Amino acid sequence: MFKISLVTLSVAAASSAYSAGFSLGDQSATASGSALSTAAASSEDISFSYWNPALFLNAKKNTFYISGAYIIPKMDVSNIEATDASPSGLGGPQSISGSSSNTDSVDNTIVPSLYYAMPLSDDTVAGFSINAPFGLSGDYGDDWAGKFHATETGLQDIALSFSLAHRVNDWFSAGASVQVHKAEVTLKSQVGNTSSTFGAGALEGSGDIEADDIGYGYSLGVLFTPVKGTRIGVGYRSKIDFDFEGDVKYDNVATLNSVNTAYDLINTDVSDSLTFPDVLTISLEQALTPKLKLGLSVIRTGWSSMDEGLNIDFDSDQPNSKLSFGFEDQWMYSAGLTYDYSKKLTLRTGIARDNSPVTDEYRSARTPDGDRTWYSVGGTYHFTEMSSATFAYTYVDIEDVSVDRTDLPEDSQRGTYKADYSSSASVISLAYNMSF
Repeated sequence: MFKISLVTLSVAAASSAYSAGFSLGDQSATASGSALSTAAASSEDISFSYWNPALFLNAKKNTFYISGAYIIPKMDVSNIEATDASPSGLGGPQSISGSSSNTDSVDNTIVPSLYYAMPLSDDTVAGFSINAPFGLSGDYGDDWAGKFHATETGLQDIALSFSLAHRVNDWFSAGASVQVHKAEVTLKSQVGNTSSTFGAGALEGSGDIEADDIGYGYSLGVLFTPVKGTRIGVGYRSKIDFDFEGDVKYDNVATLNSVNTAYDLINTDVSDSLTFPDVLTISLEQALTPKLKLGLSVIRTGWSSMDEGLNIDFDSDQPNSKLSFGFEDQWMYSAGLTYDYSKKLTLRTGIARDNSPVTDEYRSARTPDGDRTWYSVGGTYHFTEMSSATFAYTYVDIEDVSVDRTDLPEDSQRGTYKADYSSSASVISLAYNMSF
């Protein structure tokens, strides 16, 4: 029996090279310059409202902030070993030919974000923002040895948020937002096997899943200023439930279907449900001198909402396709400094440890994720009191990991796969801030 080897939304080959899992950490060039060390407490600008909507109160006038990050990932896949899922009647599993390494499977990408704040009074600010909270892209190609596990994967999540922030008194402020998320998924892999019984490649085709959905979420945040120079912020972004619906399209599966007596691989509708994780951020911004500030943050991402992974349902007699994630809730820890070098120039630096939710048992070609360490520098130049430009650079060092998919029952129809992964990323962020 031949079963479909496509699997659904997961962290792809590219993963999110910037943040653990498939979250996108660069929602603000200002925040990135100090490795998100003041994410929920910063007094600098409105872009920190992503982590804490109360920080829209950083706007004293109508304010526009636009930011973009250019992510340059690098991933070397080596020592690749794979077999297909040929039944015993066709000689049993066959080794898959192809290069023992892959160095061109991740794509550079741009992550944009936009914020606008409009003060309604001295103590109340309305705002909206557009962000890409989650995303990934990667393409191993159709001819590599792990092609029955993954060839191409893409995810794009765009969120539109509407926020309101209010200063209750001199030491306490609060904010909230509602969010509309539009998520789109593209997944491709080869199907069948490499048996030469019917001629080389005769039992191998390709499949392409595309699906989308709209989900809804919210965020809440508070800011405490117990004494002058000390700001403590707490922000929470909710889970987002998606019921993905789309279709699967196959190519070159006629011979494969002719020998499969159980069912045919046919173009049909597909569906699955997935809950993107919630995020809790706790931050401190502490003035050390009139010019120097210390930032400390902890960020918890509730990846266990995706622990069971995917279970794609096909609107035909094709059996479901399953991929377990085994994700665990994880924390990110960061520390940074912000220094007002002059009235015109502010400098930043920071370091962070971002722990991966992926467990060794379930790490796969689509989830080759490892713990990350960020090293960040940045700065803001103020052209006038009303406008400024910000730059940040982050080097992301990702721990080397190995994938060993040789004994999981859910891979019985995909074959086995083993490989070693070495990854890193450079992230260049730019932003422009203007008040009027």
